[in-house]
Amino acid sequence: MVTPPASLLEHLLRRDRAVVVTALLGVAGASWLWVVLGAGTDMSAIEMTRMPRDMVMTPAVWTPGYAALMLSMWCVMMVAMMLPSATPLLLIYAKVSRREQAAQRPGGSTAVFASGYLAAWAGFSAVAVALQFGMEQSGLLSAMMVTTSAWLGAGILIAAGLWQLTPIKQACLRQCRAPISFLAMHWREGRSGAFRMGAINGFYCLGCCWFLMALLFFGGIMNLWWIGGLAAYVLLEKLMPIGHSLSYFTGLALVACGIWLASGA
Repeated sequence: MVTPPASLLEHLLRRDRAVVVTALLGVAGASWLWVVLGAGTDMSAIEMTRMPRDMVMTPAVWTPGYAALMLSMWCVMMVAMMLPSATPLLLIYAKVSRREQAAQRPGGSTAVFASGYLAAWAGFSAVAVALQFGMEQSGLLSAMMVTTSAWLGAGILIAAGLWQLTPIKQACLRQCRAPISFLAMHWREGRSGAFRMGAINGFYCLGCCWFLMALLFFGGIMNLWWIGGLAAYVLLEKLMPIGHSLSYFTGLALVACGIWLASGA
């Protein structure tokens, strides 16, 4: 393999960075737009956010088609919420990939890496749909896609808060906050290696954030305030220097809110 001159390599790295950033902005932007428009449902997320939590609506009829619609809704919502927080990792991967294979374009392998990351969240989406179905059938989730039980809501808050304080959560967060160390530990060659690395990082991200995403069952699955707020929080927790301290503070705050809600139930 012939290594290009340093000036050419720097030019290629800048171009690769622009391509990756443009692609990420396009995918995340399209995902957010689809969520705002209602993710294929009959009502936009803006309308659902404005409606009272206790508004009476006709429950959805769960058919295979509706289940597929809910799965696509969750998958795209996870892309919108989680892909921005993976941007630093993807940019570093593209840069390392270019330096390792200077004669090849890293865009394809970066897309494969991102696909592995999102595949982990697609698995979470399937579990979330199953939970949504079970909760709706048992009357614990309303047609507005929010919990109907104060006790269940309190339980979700307390459980999410306690998870924030666990060693598993903190270990996964360390992996998410150190993309260079992650790539050094898990580097694999080729596109199959890229997918595997993306999936491994996706599972670490799941361990870090899955209970935060479960808060959507409390705040409203299609409530834009909760969707946007959780997405912004994940960015802060992963990218800000105070991320670890923030996770502990948030955990304690969630537990306190859950106890307060249970006391008034």
